[in-house]
Amino acid sequence: MDEPQILIGLDYSVASKDVIEILIEAADDVDIFQEIARTNTHRPEILQLLYEHPDTPDDVKRLISGSLHLPAKAATSAATVAKPKEVRVQNILQKIQMLTVSERVQLAMKGSREVRGILIKDTNKEVMLSVLDNQKITDTEIELIARSRSIHEEALRRISMSREWLKCYAVVHALVTNPKTPPGISMGLIGDIKTKDLVILEKNKNVPEVIRGATKRLLQARKPK
Repeated sequence: MDEPQILIGLDYSVASKDVIEILIEAADDVDIFQEIARTNTHRPEILQLLYEHPDTPDDVKRLISGSLHLPAKAATSAATVAKPKEVRVQNILQKIQMLTVSERVQLAMKGSREVRGILIKDTNKEVMLSVLDNQKITDTEIELIARSRSIHEEALRRISMSREWLKCYAVVHALVTNPKTPPGISMGLIGDIKTKDLVILEKNKNVPEVIRGATKRLLQARKPK
């Protein structure tokens, strides 16, 4: 899940300026600048936004300067001073809160790790689940989501249905030990838990009694005869 992939779910050429502004503000992949520029040659306001952003690569700025009929040499001087990280994060959060549900869904499917971390906590279930459809989401992020006791139960169900994510032991362990995970899901995963972790799980009073009981029986079955 960590490999860069071509993402689906959002057409940059029709995405709102607000969504694109957040995408480039929180970008963790320089390719996004090139893609937005390539698909928005008909939208000078988007090209201007890219041109003036301090993180836009110089080659993209040179490309944009031709479309906007700006001096090519200005491409390297148009950048403004970058904001401190804490200010930038707060700005991104405030901008996201101003988006419609549809825009937040689009952003969830295309946004960077920083954006995904914000939208996985969204109160709208559709937005929250769309984060899991982001093809750049990593196993580490999925593990953190699977461990969260505040996450919507539907997210845990979605994670448990992915063969790819369940290949990661940390994700399986997170699901089984999360009290929020429906027992029906945990029961199907207990068999994949290592014995040393089962010993701890049996004593974990945060998980349902049915899970501790199943854990105890599995430990007895694994004892050498």
